[in-house]
Amino acid sequence: MAEQGGDRLVADLVVERLRAWGVPRVFGYSGDGINGLMGALRRAGGDPAFVQARHEENAALMATGHAKYTGGVGVVVTTQGPGAVHTLNGLYDAKLDHQPVVAIVGQQPTTALGSEYQQEIDLTTLFKDVAAQYVQAVLAPEQAGMVLDRAFRTALATRSPCVVVLPHDVQVEPAPAVPPHEHGVVPTAPQWRPPRVVPADDDLAEAAAVLDAGERVAVLVGQGARDAGDLVRSVAERLGAGVATSLLGKPWWDETLPFSCGVMGHLGTTASAWLMEHCDTLLMIGTNDPWTEFYPAPGQARAVQIDLDGRHLGNRYPVEVGLVGDAAETLTALLPMLGERSDRSWRTQVVGQVERWRRIAEERADAAAAPLNPEYVVRALAPRLPADAQVSVDVGSVVYWYARHLTLPPGVPAHLSSTLASMGSGLPYALAAKLAAPDRPVVTLVGDGAMQMNGIAELVTVASRWRDWADPRLVVLVLHNGDLAEVTWEQRETEGDPRYDVSQSLPDFPYAGYADLLGLTGIRVEAGDDVGAAWDRALAADRPVVLEAVVDPDVPLLPPFPVGEAKLDSFHRALDQEDDGARARALLDRQAAQESG
Repeated sequence: MAEQGGDRLVADLVVERLRAWGVPRVFGYSGDGINGLMGALRRAGGDPAFVQARHEENAALMATGHAKYTGGVGVVVTTQGPGAVHTLNGLYDAKLDHQPVVAIVGQQPTTALGSEYQQEIDLTTLFKDVAAQYVQAVLAPEQAGMVLDRAFRTALATRSPCVVVLPHDVQVEPAPAVPPHEHGVVPTAPQWRPPRVVPADDDLAEAAAVLDAGERVAVLVGQGARDAGDLVRSVAERLGAGVATSLLGKPWWDETLPFSCGVMGHLGTTASAWLMEHCDTLLMIGTNDPWTEFYPAPGQARAVQIDLDGRHLGNRYPVEVGLVGDAAETLTALLPMLGERSDRSWRTQVVGQVERWRRIAEERADAAAAPLNPEYVVRALAPRLPADAQVSVDVGSVVYWYARHLTLPPGVPAHLSSTLASMGSGLPYALAAKLAAPDRPVVTLVGDGAMQMNGIAELVTVASRWRDWADPRLVVLVLHNGDLAEVTWEQRETEGDPRYDVSQSLPDFPYAGYADLLGLTGIRVEAGDDVGAAWDRALAADRPVVLEAVVDPDVPLLPPFPVGEAKLDSFHRALDQEDDGARARALLDRQAAQESG
């Protein structure tokens, strides 16, 4: 080993390369196949730091969360066999949401490969889909630096996960001081810089002509508009447009503006649905949102799309002008070409629809429920959310309430597993956010199903680390309804089937009590009058908090009209077959009446 013989090992070279790429921490779990690298991390004295998750899936989700919150490359380290398999879900989260992640995966010694050795899996084959842009095994010391560099460059250039397979015997071989200058050895450098990507002037002029000709312009903002919010606003103002966002685009747009229609799609707002139904021109900026039934009908609107990845152009809607370019650079070039609108009648209609949605949202949050209305619980956070907070959101019905009720202050990032929609990602994301910025409070919104899947385990990680944080506040809201609520409503929606109790009911668990057991603070709330005080107490605590809100599973997850109207028959058929469906049907009909009115 390096300490005994003084040799610098391949594992030490890998750690040096991580530092050269600016990696502050790696997430993972140890095992015999990666122990050589663990030794090098120990020798490195915490640079980069190693963050032990409770499960390799969660470590990979943390790496994806790190990429989302910081804009840098997330790194996950795991052993071979089951450890490698466990990382797949988190890597798919990175792939589908287009985030740069590098996985370094141990492997059995090269001399044993092909022998059906213990925990031997063909890792290159295992990862070839999730890491389609780059997956490579290191088979010689001279290859290690090159493979690491290519993995990082590819992850950054393609915004996707890449995988480096590192057999144990290679990890502990001596590393050359410099790559030998000879045939078959490829020297590289840990270097990558983002390009400036701007469309051609003629294409910009063509796009401007389409947008200027529109009388009812809608703008759809995705995560590609990150840090371009002011430019998006300037373009929308000049066009007199209404603005909706994808779920991933929500944090990058100011939803307090009077022409901000909220999130588009199945879990979106009536205002965004109206905007898409009535526009005659659509400008899409950095979005690949999959909910195609919520876009304008094909042929209804002329469309312009801006995306850094040309493969996304026309991928969801038949665009007339597709512009390959960075959102900020492209909007900067496009803005002077757009004419100023004198007719503001369309904008007036948009503002009216936004005001209508805000009234509906408030009415829904204030509606009686047993025991608590989950919409009210999330809505009560909005005026209390610290201006320097970071937010993570898990998967399930809580995403609907986040999308519709939580207005984010400017500069507050919020992230979730959007395209993969992987339950159990909320706590791993929250930890990634907190470790990246330990001086900022974090709020995570989680359903009880997701909490039981991964969250309970990762609370152990929170309990082991919070005393090192400059700001100890990490508030976990658990919506406790004893039901896999989103899937329950999907069962009713897709086939008109009633709720299937044995698949949907969750075992009872004392979420707040468990937090107390771990030395954190647990708060349980069951009455509406106590919700505001509970949030205030949680956000003022001197340690992480689990805020357990006991909420009503019958609050409907109705898609916004007009798409939602087509779903009502299926909902009604399902609820008519349920012994206790009358109350849920009454709540559903109330929501439908609000939207149709």
